[in-house]
Amino acid sequence: MTSPTLAATGAWTKTGDLPAAASWYGQCDGPVLLKNDKGVLLAGGADAKGVAVNTTAVYNPTAKTWTAGRTLQFPRRLHTVTLLDSGKVLVVGGTSGSSPLSPSLTSVELYDPADGSWKAVASLREARRGHHAILLANHKVLVTGGLTTRSGDSAKALATAEIYDPDADTWTPTKQPMTDARTGHSGVLFKGGQVLVAGGTAPISGADAASLAFCELYNPTADTWTPAGNLLQPRSRHQLVLASDTTALVVGGATPGTPGDGTFDPFTRLTVERYDLATDKWTARAASPGGRGFHRVVPLRSGTFLVAGGTADEHNGVGYQSALIYDNATDTWTAAAGLTTGRWAFAAAALADGKALVTGGTVVSGIAGVDPDTAQLSATTEVFALGGAS
Repeated sequence: MTSPTLAATGAWTKTGDLPAAASWYGQCDGPVLLKNDKGVLLAGGADAKGVAVNTTAVYNPTAKTWTAGRTLQFPRRLHTVTLLDSGKVLVVGGTSGSSPLSPSLTSVELYDPADGSWKAVASLREARRGHHAILLANHKVLVTGGLTTRSGDSAKALATAEIYDPDADTWTPTKQPMTDARTGHSGVLFKGGQVLVAGGTAPISGADAASLAFCELYNPTADTWTPAGNLLQPRSRHQLVLASDTTALVVGGATPGTPGDGTFDPFTRLTVERYDLATDKWTARAASPGGRGFHRVVPLRSGTFLVAGGTADEHNGVGYQSALIYDNATDTWTAAAGLTTGRWAFAAAALADGKALVTGGTVVSGIAGVDPDTAQLSATTEVFALGGAS
């Protein structure tokens, strides 16, 4: 008697490996799809010891290969990578160290895909890592929050925000700071120009941080921050994606054991909430088995989202191979073909042809691996296609 099998949607195809394995633990430090068919750019990240790297690479979707690019002027992790309207790429802040208390950076670099060069541009007004960056409708870049070292044994989350003008090469602080200091948060740009910032963490001791349910809205016309409706549960290590012109989805995340209501949450459920700008409220959506953090959510076509990888324990964990597809219109989940390599804190991007690119990341860490002091990273790359092999 044969065991029943469950049908899975789509398929993964392995392509060329990265020039060097790395991981990306931030919200905005991953790859960007360059304009004019220039490929996918990856910059910086962390090695197996958690040390920042200065390597870069460009993926060619046609040849399905990675090519090493010119190095960054500074090694950096927990930085941000933002595609500008000009087609150039802005890399901001981060840290060059491996310690949780390593100094944050003010340095900023600009990538020109025309010749693959990097150049230094105007520095941040305030050093930060683990911050968020988003391109505004007025072509400027909004950078929010992050972490900075306060002393030799403590760090603090930032409430400050600043805006980069690519034409003037200047940074200007927003008229007022955010309502709440935060790091590791996420954000989306709505049609009309407003920016939603959601969740993240704030340090509560030298080693611990509290997940946040607080959210807020930035109005670029008034240059003001306004508290927004709270998430139904605090979240960090989550993913936030735009679902429509005025709605957004937050998927997964939060810290095991501290969901916010005093109960234990062993990452058994992958929960989703939807924010509606018109009502300023979050509502629960259908959940699925297999909660996770440090996963990735990639928009596919027709209002569906690929949720892939992740882990329950970044310190002593194994990367998940499982992948799911969430349909926003029907509020339903479908099992997707699993990754060939389980991973978290990896790079993921939506390609121009509607497929999803996944590369790098952490496979095993801590006592789950051979060497507790050295994480096992992956340099492999795979591409997901809804219709089957890509």
